[in-house]
Amino acid sequence: MSVLESTPDVSTVAIDKRALILEFDLLVGQLKELVLYLVDKRDGFTYPSLLKACGVLSNLQYGKTIHSTIITKGFFYSDPYITTSLISFYFKCGSFGNAVNVFDKLPESEVLGQDVTFWNSIVTGYFRFGHIKEGITQFCRMQLFGVRPDAYSLCILLGASDGYLGYAKQIHGYSFRNVFYADPFLDSALIDMYFSCGRPLDAWRLFKDLEDKGNAVAWNVMIGGFCENGLWENSLEVYLSAKNEKVRLVSESLASTLTACCRGEFVSFGMQVHCDVVRLGFENDPYVCTSLLTMYSKCKLVEDAENVFDQVSVKKTELWNAMISAYVGNGYAYDGLKIYKQMKLLKIPPDSLTATNVLSSCSLGGSYDFGRLIHAELVKRPTQSNVALQSALLTMYSKCGNSDDANSIFNTIKGRDVIAWGSMISGFCQNRKYMEALESYNSMTVYGEKPDSDIVASIVSACTGLENVNLGCTIHGLAIKSGLEQDVFVASSLVDMYSKFNFPNMSGNVFSDMPLKNLVAWNSIISCYCRNGLPDLSISLFSQMAQYGLFPDSVSITSVLVAVSSVAVLLRGKAVHGYMKRLRIPSDLQLENALIDMYIKCGFMKYAQHIFQNMLQTNLVTWNIMIAGCGSHGNWLKAIRLFNEMRSFGIAPDDITFISLLTACNHCGFIEEGLKMFRLMTVEHGIEPRLEHYVNVVDLLGRAGRLDDAYAFVNNLPIEPDRSIWLSLLCSCRVHHNVELGKLAAHKLLDIEPSRGSNYVQLLNLYGENELQDRAANLRASMKEKGLKKSPGCSWIEVGNSIDVFYCGDSSSPRTKEIYDMLNGLMRNMRKKRGHYERD
Repeated sequence: MSVLESTPDVSTVAIDKRALILEFDLLVGQLKELVLYLVDKRDGFTYPSLLKACGVLSNLQYGKTIHSTIITKGFFYSDPYITTSLISFYFKCGSFGNAVNVFDKLPESEVLGQDVTFWNSIVTGYFRFGHIKEGITQFCRMQLFGVRPDAYSLCILLGASDGYLGYAKQIHGYSFRNVFYADPFLDSALIDMYFSCGRPLDAWRLFKDLEDKGNAVAWNVMIGGFCENGLWENSLEVYLSAKNEKVRLVSESLASTLTACCRGEFVSFGMQVHCDVVRLGFENDPYVCTSLLTMYSKCKLVEDAENVFDQVSVKKTELWNAMISAYVGNGYAYDGLKIYKQMKLLKIPPDSLTATNVLSSCSLGGSYDFGRLIHAELVKRPTQSNVALQSALLTMYSKCGNSDDANSIFNTIKGRDVIAWGSMISGFCQNRKYMEALESYNSMTVYGEKPDSDIVASIVSACTGLENVNLGCTIHGLAIKSGLEQDVFVASSLVDMYSKFNFPNMSGNVFSDMPLKNLVAWNSIISCYCRNGLPDLSISLFSQMAQYGLFPDSVSITSVLVAVSSVAVLLRGKAVHGYMKRLRIPSDLQLENALIDMYIKCGFMKYAQHIFQNMLQTNLVTWNIMIAGCGSHGNWLKAIRLFNEMRSFGIAPDDITFISLLTACNHCGFIEEGLKMFRLMTVEHGIEPRLEHYVNVVDLLGRAGRLDDAYAFVNNLPIEPDRSIWLSLLCSCRVHHNVELGKLAAHKLLDIEPSRGSNYVQLLNLYGENELQDRAANLRASMKEKGLKKSPGCSWIEVGNSIDVFYCGDSSSPRTKEIYDMLNGLMRNMRKKRGHYERD
């Protein structure tokens, strides 16, 4: 059954609403008749009930009429119960001045005779309107008049403690000295007070000493208190204890427990609580259902959240808001908008939170036009002045790329808070307007607004975008001064910034100083080390994640696979692949591309081909990796077939595609095919060649011995040839013994990089291989005079879980003797085989 079919008819909802209005009007009319009837009566017992009814209805006019009647009939000073009701009525109707006026007009003899109920109403009224000091003064005055406070009086005081521990402890001591410790309401209020002061251990000690363990309110306070203090596992333990003690659970108990499951992501426990919700008959309770839906949403179980939503028979605005928020939080922007449209169709009244969630959905999906419609609706409502809502509008326009509308909204916000400033700065960063982001940051500091962690993280990202490392270091210093450098979002941005500026040590220091490292931080540092040529550290850190109780996601796997690819450590790559399969980590396109690239670079083209053939979705990067892999493994024809297949799927090649094709032609010696691909790239696809393309063409012609064509190609280049082009030509001249052209290329190379030893070595080898010993000797002397030498070449091999690296001419390995013995044995066997073949 669809949502529309399971919801009451719109006309029924409208009839119910009209019935409520009619009932309210009848009640007010009856009250008016009763007031007029009592004008001529002298029955004082009815006035407190009438005043209470006026307070519930917030009807100040009729209450004043009753007040006049009370004075006229002479009941004002004679009945303390009437006086107390009159003061409470004015407080409930928000008329603080009238309530105080009634109290002040009482003579001292009348005040002396009042009981504790009267004084409680006075103290409550003062506290409700924020007059804390005056309320405490009246509490002390009550005791001076000889009226002893009751448990409710102390509960009122605890409610006004506002998290101040010293004040709250005084009330606790007073209650203990005056034997109030057995009152269940006061006990619950004291426990709640300690939680609000951030003292969960004191709250637990007080709870353990309770005589009445059947006090359901105290159990609820314990569950909610632990949850609010971040001790989610303790909340769940208290919930289990309450069940074992057969405590009667109420909706608040279940909702608080579900909130703890949500924040701690204890989805299995949350499912057990869901069973209790059904068993206890709370499956239609709006408070519990909203908490249940939110729990499933935060744990990424959107289908379960949808089931909860669909099973509620009467859906209030809060539940609709929770469902929209669930879709937005899990990236389903269009589903969030769809639910909002259903909500409007059913005439469910939206509130400011609804609008905020819908605007977030528009931001996520880039639904600019729908966002403007929401804006148009908000203009007609008074909620337009809500700063949080205006910030959501600002964010929507920024993420949709409309900076002008975002600026217009920002300029209309009165009393801009840190959220508004953060939305503006974040919007500029997302649209790559980094200078505007910095200017907004400076303006914010001028207005005296202190940046939060989100703003500092955005400014760090702006410094990265501007490639201004000095400014980034300055922001880092400001973050340290403000105490935000250890915030996980700020620290992750700093790690990323230093990584992109090639300062991996700084990134490592920031990461090490983080007290709490989430998955984003780990992913940032793993990517940092891989990007900065430290793949071994990336692989090592990936292995350490599990020790900190974190499980990698697709980003972690992708980053470590890139590191594995760079060092071609097949066993590590296969281990990561198997780990991903065992944990059932959902793979995305980037992860599958990284897997293909890893297997290709480790020499296992068959595995890469298998993954490629089973991919549900591919992109240009996928095809480029496969084409390059076929070329590097010597299968030029397969590379061409993949290229043609890619184009048949409507995927246009880019410059990297042609680099892979040219490289494949180069390695396989297909000269004409390579030149054809170069012409195809420039003429048919209109792709501007880069330096790598030119190097490949020079190398292609040079390998084929067409040195004159290669030199002519270099001379006709539209750009200035660099080292790689002249080095390629020099290597080809060496292979084909063209000394004169090689000498010319070498001198061009030395003009570009005169201090690079490897450039001289190529020319030295050219002279030596062509028996030009005098020239070779002169060149060696020149190298020695300049102090130049070539870095030795190296190779490596993976054996077990270790990698052994070997340098040319190096004998420092502990297994050198064993290696050379094996090599000599192989050479002897080869000589024997050779002699055997020659005799045959």
